[in-house]
Amino acid sequence: MIGKGRSIAHTKTSIAYGWNQEKDAEVIFRQNLVGEDPTEISQEFRFIQSQNVDCQKNTLSFILSPTIEDGKKLSGKDLEKICSKFIKEMKLNDRQAIGFVHRDKEHVHIHLYVNRIDFRGNAYNDSFMGKRSQLAAEQVAKQMNLTTVKEVQMQKLNQLAPIRTELKRIHDNTMQRFKPKSFDEYIKGMKANGVKVIPSINKAGNLQGFRFEYQGHNLKGSDIHRSMSGGNLGKQLYGQSMAKGKNISPVKILGNTVPIAPNMALNIAKKIAKRIIKHAINKGIEI
Repeated sequence: MIGKGRSIAHTKTSIAYGWNQEKDAEVIFRQNLVGEDPTEISQEFRFIQSQNVDCQKNTLSFILSPTIEDGKKLSGKDLEKICSKFIKEMKLNDRQAIGFVHRDKEHVHIHLYVNRIDFRGNAYNDSFMGKRSQLAAEQVAKQMNLTTVKEVQMQKLNQLAPIRTELKRIHDNTMQRFKPKSFDEYIKGMKANGVKVIPSINKAGNLQGFRFEYQGHNLKGSDIHRSMSGGNLGKQLYGQSMAKGKNISPVKILGNTVPIAPNMALNIAKKIAKRIIKHAINKGIEI
């Protein structure tokens, strides 16, 4: 099961979408609400939200998506239980909430809306909402013996084993043949071997890793092999420079200067430090 979450400002429009009868919508969960249509529900939300005028995105919107096979087996009671357990995992028990199931497509999924403002006027902390929603959905899936995101990802990776093996072979060939000393040289070397390397840039504009496009498939480096993760790739390319104390951020990629995300830079530095210490120990130098 996959869980996605974010804060929104358009409460009435979103609830109306959730209640859309063209999508075979059905209310499967209610909490602290009595309204019978989107207008009444949104009015109840707004009444509580009026206690906190500083919070603009005052509704939490979640999408909970079981796998297609799991969705076929889930009853209305099961879907209600998913909402209830998810609310508990997210620590949203004492708030207004309403959940709808959409069955208009093969992939059954739940739209869950929760008032971000509680009955005391406090706004729920929505930091890292996407990641927290994903983790909460995974916990609920485990509790209800449903397929988790990790299990789905593992199945996909197993199916792509031949592609992953070929990409690793091309990576090794690029490193041996071209001996790249930068991300830019590596990207050009992989392109010469038929692989498009796509930098992953986060919202802050920092480089946080790479994806690899090959024969219609698009995989992130760590899913292909651990040596192709952003940190390990950086260690291989910039190891000598960082060992000499040089700062490698920002870096040039396809003509653009891009800062390296702090966590990726730290990961590279740790890996290089471990290698230096291991080399020193092997040489019999006292650290």
